[in-house]
Amino acid sequence: MRKLPLLIAAILVLVLAFIPLFRQQNSIRQQEEYPDKDKIIIVYDNKALSGFKSAWGFAALVKFKNYTILFDTGGNGEILLNNMERLNISPSSIQYVFLSHIHGDHTGGLWAILRENPNVTVFLPATFSEAFKERVRSFGAKAVEINNPREILEGIYTTGVMFPVGEQALVLKTSKGLIVVTGCSHPGIVKIVERAENITGENAYLVVGGFHLFGAPEREVRAIATSLKKLGVRRVMPCHCTGSRAERVFAEEFGTNYVECGVGKSVSW
Repeated sequence: MRKLPLLIAAILVLVLAFIPLFRQQNSIRQQEEYPDKDKIIIVYDNKALSGFKSAWGFAALVKFKNYTILFDTGGNGEILLNNMERLNISPSSIQYVFLSHIHGDHTGGLWAILRENPNVTVFLPATFSEAFKERVRSFGAKAVEINNPREILEGIYTTGVMFPVGEQALVLKTSKGLIVVTGCSHPGIVKIVERAENITGENAYLVVGGFHLFGAPEREVRAIATSLKKLGVRRVMPCHCTGSRAERVFAEEFGTNYVECGVGKSVSW
């Protein structure tokens, strides 16, 4: 009879030891059951989680409804593909590529993607050079030129080309509000969000991407954060060219609704 308490104790130890494994397996099963959950995954950025490569530039994989869109392509195709591989993202899964603007840190990785998967549609500003457009088509990909704001896929919009630079942003129409994805925000992040709201008639919920505020004074950044809140923006994920000082200000202004950016990170809604 004395052995019974020892046996019970041993069984409890074994059960406790296997609980983390059961939880891990359940988490994996949930990921398998919901592989297409709407989310944005950062695949190229100046910052990265351990195991990923960082570089100056930006790219994000957008999974929304039944669409898989690569927003921008970073500056280096090898780094982009390496990060995607570590995230188990196959180039063949990409249906559309959305290019925000012509700068090389947003378009440089495109050719590596097209070599792996030419069966994509590339949405690009009409202001891109004819040589660039022809090179896209030379891979067998379809190039769709964008001028004005419009719906490009069900529930997915482009702001149309905005100046300076000639930049477009991606807008997703969700049940929580608009998700606005930006490349560098050369036209101004507030103007981009205003354009997105004017196009759809809805408020923005989440803004992700480069805000182009490195070097901007703190007072200016706080004013921008305030303007975004007034437009209805609830959450922000500043990336790439936002700048560390501006990121700190946004973190203070949005608190728990601030999402830190970096390769390997994702945001859902």
